[in-house]
Formats: sequence, C-alpha cells, structure tokens
Amino acid sequence: MALLYQKTIFLTGGSTGIGWECAKAYAAAGANVVIAASSREQVEDAIKQLGPQHLGVECDVSNASDVEAAILQTITKYGRLDAIHNNAGIATPSKPLHETSDQEWNRLMDVNLKSVLFTTRFGFEALKQTKGCILNTSSLVGEIGQENHAAYTATKGAMNALTKSMALDYAPYNIRVNAVSPAGVWTPMLREWSKEQPNPASIEKYLDKIHPLGYCPEGDVIADACVFLLSDKARFITGTILPVSGGAELGYRRTY
Repeated sequence: MALLYQKTIFLTGGSTGIGWECAKAYAAAGANVVIAASSREQVEDAIKQLGPQHLGVECDVSNASDVEAAILQTITKYGRLDAIHNNAGIATPSKPLHETSDQEWNRLMDVNLKSVLFTTRFGFEALKQTKGCILNTSSLVGEIGQENHAAYTATKGAMNALTKSMALDYAPYNIRVNAVSPAGVWTPMLREWSKEQPNPASIEKYLDKIHPLGYCPEGDVIADACVFLLSDKARFITGTILPVSGGAELGYRRTY
C-alpha cells in the first residue's frame, strides 16, 4: 500500500519549489493534497497537474483568517486532517541585520514563523482526532548561520527550537512534530537569492561544492524525506531536525 494512502495533507507554499516537489510526491504516495499558497494562478495550475481529487486554496499564510478558512475548507472536503506541512517561506532580503528594514524583518517573521502559529492553532483539534503529524521546512542555515542573511537564518533557527518544543507539547496527543533541513536546493527562491549575491555567476559552482556528495540537488530529494517523515514508517520519530543536505554540515573541508 502507498505510504500516505488516503491521508489528507495540508501543505503551505505547495505550488512551487520544494513545496511543489512535495505535493507531487505526496500525491504519488496516495495522499489527498491541499495546496495553500498566495498565488491563485500557481495554485490552480498545480491542482490542474495533480488532479481533481486534490484541493487548491489561495491563502496568505501570514493572515490568520485566511489560514483558518483554508483549514476549514480542507476538513469540509475530506472530513479529516492527517498532516500539516509548514513549507511556505521567503528568503529575501539577503543582507546583514543592521541593513534590514522593519518591514523586511516583520515580513520574514510573519511568513516563515507566524504561519506555523496559525496552522497549528486552527489544525490542532483535527490532528488530535487522527493522531496526525506536523512537518516544518527548516534550513541548515538555522543551525550553522549564513553570511549576509541574518533575518532569514533567525527564522530558521527559531523554527528548529519551535519544532522541538511543539514535539514535547503535542506528544501526549500522539501528534508527531519534525522538521526537514535542506542545505542548497535549486528552487525559484534559491535562484532569486543567487541574483542578490556579489558574484552571481560563481554561485552554482559554490553551491555544488558545499555539498560533500558533489552537487546541489533539486527538490525531489527533500520530498522523498518528507514522505517518510509524514508516513507511519516514521511513527516513533518526533522532535527531529532531519538534515537532507548531502553532508553540508560535516566539518571543515577543502573546496578547491
């Protein structure tokens, strides 16, 4: 039987990048996928590709009423909620902290972190009924830091701590909470970040070299790990920040 057979998964930011790769992988594993994302056009296109049994919802994840409505729509359609994957995120701006504006800071915190508050608040009761799980998309930079990216790395460091605390809080309800932690992954967001760097032409080579396995991957490698973490195969795993990083966090290396 498929790993996620008939599970209903609420996936934020699922219309592009890692989220889209996860949406395809969840559908292939037998799940009902609900894509909640801010672009109506991208959401509609994603559902057109996935098939009519899945659901797309235009949703600003930093807006409480949007998230509440999207989760209600999910439960109304499928009668259950088995997993929430908090994948939506932004990475801009790429600059040190003192150059970050209040607006930039607040937007990062709202999209990358406050969205987790909202999905958990409005999905908790449904997850209790199914003994479901929560998965957060973090980043290796939340653990090791990153030059000229302070506010973004702060959101991912906070997400790691949040994941562990949520795992403790919700274990009595048999709700598992984990995070997946990529290093570099070729997504539209990473390509946008690359353009903001002092020497964009060298970024592809740099991103290949930071991974000991020798290349910067596409999002499918992350999606495969996410399928596992949301499945019953991971039924005794909670509070884990799983690196899917090609070994990028492993010690000092010569990269020349």
